[in-house]
Amino acid sequence: MTTNKLIFESCVETLEDAIIAEEKGANRIELCSELEQDGLTPSRELTAQCVYYLSIPVMAMVRPRGGNFFYSEEEIKQMEAEIEFFKQAGVAGVVFGLLTNEGKIDIENTRRLAKLAFPLEVTFHKAIDYTGDLLKSFQELNEIEGITRVLTSGGMDTAWNGREVLKQMQRLPDRKIKIITAGKVLPENRTRIAEFTGISELHGKKIV
Repeated sequence: MTTNKLIFESCVETLEDAIIAEEKGANRIELCSELEQDGLTPSRELTAQCVYYLSIPVMAMVRPRGGNFFYSEEEIKQMEAEIEFFKQAGVAGVVFGLLTNEGKIDIENTRRLAKLAFPLEVTFHKAIDYTGDLLKSFQELNEIEGITRVLTSGGMDTAWNGREVLKQMQRLPDRKIKIITAGKVLPENRTRIAEFTGISELHGKKIV
C-alpha cells in the first residue's frame, strides 16, 4: 500500500491548525473544540471559517459535552440542532457516537441522527472502543443506513496495539462502512499501520 493511496484525516480545533494540516498534506479535517476532552462540537463561526478557507473536506464533531456517550433526550435534540446547522454550513460530514447506559451501540438514536444527517457523510467515532464487544458493535453499525465510517483504535490505547482487531474489522464479510484508524497515528508509523491492517484511512492530531 503506497502512501499516495492513503487518506490522512487531521484532527484540529483552530483555523490555523486546519490550514497548516492542509499545507502539510492532510486529505481531510476533523474539526472539534476542546481536544483535551477528546473533541466537542466546534463553534459555528469556526466551522464557517474552515469551510471557507480550506479546499479539503471538513468533518464536524457533534458532541455536546465530555464524559460518557450516553445522552439524554435533551442532549440528543441539541445534537440534532447542531447537525441541522452543519448541513447548511457546507461541511462534508459529521462525527458522532452514542452508546446505551449498558455500553452498547445506541442503535435507535444513532439511526435517528444518521437519517437526519443525510446526505452528509457520517462517522461513528471512538465511542465504539468503549463497547464490550467491538466486532459485534461494528456489525451492528454496518446495519444502520447512513453510517459512512467508523473511527477506532481497535479498542486499545493505540492503533498499533489494536492492529489485530482492526485487521479483523477490515476483513469482516459484507462490510459496508469504511474504517478510519486512530490512536497515536504519526507520520513515522502510519504506513506500517496501514500495511498491517489493510486500512487506507488514518486519523490523528499529528497525522501530518
